[in-house]
Amino acid sequence: MMHVGLTGGVASGKSVVAAKLAQLGAVVIDADALARVVVEPGTPGLAAIRNSFGEQMLAEDGTLNRAALGALVFADDAAREKLNSILHPLIRAEAQRLREAADPNALVVEDVPLLAETGTPEAFDVVIVVQAPREERVRRMVEDRGWSVQQAEARMAAQASDEQRAQIADYLLMNDGSRNELLAKVENLYRQELNPAGMK
Repeated sequence: MMHVGLTGGVASGKSVVAAKLAQLGAVVIDADALARVVVEPGTPGLAAIRNSFGEQMLAEDGTLNRAALGALVFADDAAREKLNSILHPLIRAEAQRLREAADPNALVVEDVPLLAETGTPEAFDVVIVVQAPREERVRRMVEDRGWSVQQAEARMAAQASDEQRAQIADYLLMNDGSRNELLAKVENLYRQELNPAGMK
């Protein structure tokens, strides 16, 4: 089994890379999806968020009020660190469970948005970092997600810098062209470096 960490800043194109690797046969474990699973109603994760940040973090139906939590943690470094201390151990445990359930010969790719921030790149055999020009990332967030420029800038400021992510990269994929160009880069990397079965 090859264990790959995939990361990149918001709107870098990381999700496109993850989807292509899955299409090529990798087992992709999505940390963002796991982050939703570990805070579903009735979970220890949701209880810990309520205990740490208050009842206002719950919606009327008992689910997590993501908008309220997001607004808090992206404006408050201490709150973000507290949230990460709650979520990251739960996410890692769930990812480990999925990894152990995978085929022993699989290429397992963990899509971890905050890999540079959490300081765990050594947990992976290799780390792939997806980068894109700052202006292009802002444009994507504004046009594709409906965010304001200020919201986009704040989200990027709350994450590691491109330089910090590049420092942990074994493979750096620059997403500075078309979508098809990025897909071709992913396929080339997979065929040349990542394919556990050695198939070309």
